[in-house]
Amino acid sequence: MSERFMIGTRIRERRVLAGIRQTDLAKRVGISPSYLNLIEHNRRRIGGKTLLRLADALDVEPSLLSEGAAATLVSGLREAAGAADDAAPERDRAEEFAERFPGWAGLVTGLYRRNQEMERTIETLTDRLAHDPFLADSLHEVISAVTAIRSTSSILVDTEELEPEWTARFHRNINEDSARLTEGAQALVKYLEGAPNRDAEVQSPQDEMHAVLAARGFHFAELEREVAGPQAVARLVRDEAGRGLSGPAQTLLGAVLTRYLEDARALPMATFLARLRTLGPNPAGLAEATGAGLAQVFRRLAAMPGSEAGPVGLVICDASGTLIFRKPIEGFAMPRLAGACALWPLYRALAQPLAPLRRRVRQAGRGGEVVEALAVAGPEGPVGFDRPVPVRAHMLLLPDPGGAAGAPEEIGVSCRICPLADCAARREPSILAEGF
Repeated sequence: MSERFMIGTRIRERRVLAGIRQTDLAKRVGISPSYLNLIEHNRRRIGGKTLLRLADALDVEPSLLSEGAAATLVSGLREAAGAADDAAPERDRAEEFAERFPGWAGLVTGLYRRNQEMERTIETLTDRLAHDPFLADSLHEVISAVTAIRSTSSILVDTEELEPEWTARFHRNINEDSARLTEGAQALVKYLEGAPNRDAEVQSPQDEMHAVLAARGFHFAELEREVAGPQAVARLVRDEAGRGLSGPAQTLLGAVLTRYLEDARALPMATFLARLRTLGPNPAGLAEATGAGLAQVFRRLAAMPGSEAGPVGLVICDASGTLIFRKPIEGFAMPRLAGACALWPLYRALAQPLAPLRRRVRQAGRGGEVVEALAVAGPEGPVGFDRPVPVRAHMLLLPDPGGAAGAPEEIGVSCRICPLADCAARREPSILAEGF
């Protein structure tokens, strides 16, 4: 039911709550009971002075009658309805439900938000278990120490006659390995106990590097100047090192900023912005107008300051499928490192080098947002017969412009947390397969 036809319902409910008879309220406002009855049954529009008099008689703010339930509550209901793949709720009646049963509407919205938060928690924990280098090293150290102690103990138990010299050596080995096991186990327990208070997003060199990029909005004005050179990149990396950036993360950041500088020199900001304001975020048109490749145009669009290009996301992977660059966009979740959904156009582009792809996609169970994904893959760096040529795929993500015929393609985030059933590209069972 549309907004303008809900005002009468709100007036009737407020009147009933206040214990006022319809005839009494009509008399206070100066209208006939029959006209008020038509208003309360949403058969007459109302506004202006009549609405103000009704609000005054009911002792409520006029906005409570004209605007009704909070927009966030209705928005939450519609978002929950969009994420319901199996059910078919009456989405056009979300506002009516919120008006009539605000408590239930709040409960539904709250449960949906909690479900989304728990899914994000599972995604973070799954990513952490799969890619956290400290956790993997600690577990490997513990297992290695246990195996060594077990092996040495077996020799001492199974060998009946053993020279004192070898016995002492084995005892010393057990002592050293047990000390190593104790240190590894203590470090692991301390790390896991401190996990809830840690910043879950910054745990690896890749995460550190992306945190720096995100903090700058993926735009570096220092590298856009005509006089900028490699020394500007080195200065930025040194500044981040002074803020605690690890050595491996400094190496990754230096490589990304060096490529940024190359792109800025090939497509200067002033020239690119002029084309962008004329053509809009149209990668093909921008590539044709500037003579640059699509991948380079993708990167420049992702590096634009503020809202010059609008919401833009970018994902880059190498030939192994590992994500080496991630600029998120609202409505499209990205796993860290490897393990992304094989249905992404990013990976299809790897199988068709130099052939651009354009797809409208939606991530199942993520709220119903549709984005436009443009992908292209090709060699990076100089080509030669005596060395392998690295290949990278780029996928630009833009808000869906709308107006396209047909439903968007359903894809996932990663197999581990994907609700898609009977997916031919699935690598492993989903922990959400039975519902969350």
